[in-house]
Amino acid sequence: MSEITIDQANARRGSDQILDVRESLEIADGMIPGAIHIPMGELGARLAELDGSRPVIAVCRSGNRSARVADALNEAGFTADTMAGGMTAWTRAGLPVR
Repeated sequence: MSEITIDQANARRGSDQILDVRESLEIADGMIPGAIHIPMGELGARLAELDGSRPVIAVCRSGNRSARVADALNEAGFTADTMAGGMTAWTRAGLPVR
């Protein structure tokens, strides 16, 4: 798993899949536009919702859960990175949320 910056994630969000693994209550604060929401605990049962031919950028609140998810996705055959600092860093930088 590699860690990318919020700027790299923002630049790649038009081509890569953004996977928000936070819990439903957490996404009330906003998500990255175009992100797919699959809580970490549901990922195993919902892998088919991801496109295996496109890279995945895993996102959570701070970057801890998404790092574990990115590792699991890479082991499952996906190409996945985690976004350093998570949504805390994203919103602090003033990047778009929906």
